[in-house]
Amino acid sequence: MTVTKFQDLPLTDRDRKWDGAAADKRVRDWADAEEEPDAAYRNAHVWYDGDKPDNFTSYKLLIADVVDDKLKAVPHAIFAAGNIMQGARGGIDIPKGDVGPVKKHLARYYEKMGDTPPWDR
Repeated sequence: MTVTKFQDLPLTDRDRKWDGAAADKRVRDWADAEEEPDAAYRNAHVWYDGDKPDNFTSYKLLIADVVDDKLKAVPHAIFAAGNIMQGARGGIDIPKGDVGPVKKHLARYYEKMGDTPPWDR
């Protein structure tokens, strides 16, 4: 399984805007993962291809950003990931066996925010 371990990251303010490309750059810098991904970089994502952990393109569903030099989960990133799991933006190409664990991972953040994941509405 290549679903990352739930990190229980602190949440940013709910109204924080989400820019995945900018967040990825900050996470790479913070994790000192400029040349290849590492465990700290992995923790900002919900899923990665365990057969290719050294490729940045193996990492999907980035839900975190670096704020005040700390890795934090961003509600709008979690909402985007939840919607992708429901097929938005063309969905996501991950093994069927990982879909449930990814949704469980995301659901824990939805619960932390006091929300219901889109697949449970």
